Amino acid sequence: MAHGPEVIAGQVDRLIVRDSEVLIVDYKSMRPPPSAKEDVPRAYLRQMATYRAVLRRVWPDRSIRCALLWTENPSLMILDDAQLDSF
Repeated sequence: MAHGPEVIAGQVDRLIVRDSEVLIVDYKSMRPPPSAKEDVPRAYLRQMATYRAVLRRVWPDRSIRCALLWTENPSLMILDDAQLDSF
């Protein structure tokens, strides 16, 4: 059975493109926000891993980093590649 291209629907809240890296920032209003990266809901990690995979194809020569901006505090949480790799 042949597989066609996958369709991925999503909207990156903020995209910062630099010469050597791309930073994906997604706003989250979860209350209360998690205090540790290990407590980030799996759905959010899956979402960010998907964005990272797509943008790696767009900018294969740049590092792609992901972060969640918790709007309650506000605080920026940079996600580790190892966290996202399992998705």
